[in-house]
Amino acid sequence: MDQDYLPFHAAPKKPDYRPPAGAVDAHCHVFGPAARFPYAPERKYTPCDAPKERLFALRDHLGFSRNVIVQASCHGRDNRAMVDALQAAGKRARGVAMVGQEITREALEALHEAGVRGVRFNFVKRLVDATPKEVYLNIVAKIRPLDWHVVVYFEAAELEELIPFLRQIDTPIVVDHMGRPDIAKGVGHADFQRFIQLLQTHDNIWVKVSCPERLSLAGPPDYGDVIPFARTLVERFPTRVLWGTDWPHPNMKSHMPDDGALVEVIPRIAPSPALQQALLVDNPMRLYWP
Repeated sequence: MDQDYLPFHAAPKKPDYRPPAGAVDAHCHVFGPAARFPYAPERKYTPCDAPKERLFALRDHLGFSRNVIVQASCHGRDNRAMVDALQAAGKRARGVAMVGQEITREALEALHEAGVRGVRFNFVKRLVDATPKEVYLNIVAKIRPLDWHVVVYFEAAELEELIPFLRQIDTPIVVDHMGRPDIAKGVGHADFQRFIQLLQTHDNIWVKVSCPERLSLAGPPDYGDVIPFARTLVERFPTRVLWGTDWPHPNMKSHMPDDGALVEVIPRIAPSPALQQALLVDNPMRLYWP
């Protein structure tokens, strides 16, 4: 399978915005190198290699201190590339794995020792095949003794169907990319308000205010149409929001964002130093480095 999405930005700008000391990029990935860590046969897309060395160089360039490395569907349940990056980073990185219900306690404990603190459930139909909800609940039961959390990735149209399932999960839940709202519908639309209501009634649910490049209709460099959505979440749920670059931006085909420009979105969605400190330092440290 040929590479079918754009390569990551080769020379991102040094952002004018300076993150607070100890800032965490709480959503990023490593891919390959394929010669050492092959991509999953069942993958729906093939990325370019994005090895740990490039991720760590970007971390330093952008002014961040730590990473949360999230397993992506192109590597499936083979978490070796992610674990290799965690081991190289030491205490400066944590991980989110993808696992099956057959995983053993010993395998989970090995992942925990490497720095994994959560599992990811992907419901985006164009990226993964459907999995019965019972499988996910069996995995939740296995990770609960480790005090891990669950990361869920879905699109806004799928939320209503997923709510009964999410209510069965008693660990912390982190929703990727604001639940991928339809920006054209606006903040006041019932779809986004349903998500707001879910956060209001379930204090175990967190959200990543990330990926304006995936959601925006206006596009770069401003991504201004996404700002009201992210800022609403930051201001209403300041202790349960996270931020990440999503580097190397897998499966992007319209444009490849400049990660330095993405960092400059932060003060627009978290306008005060206190909100920035919570978003970038206090919240991810509480969840991943307690």
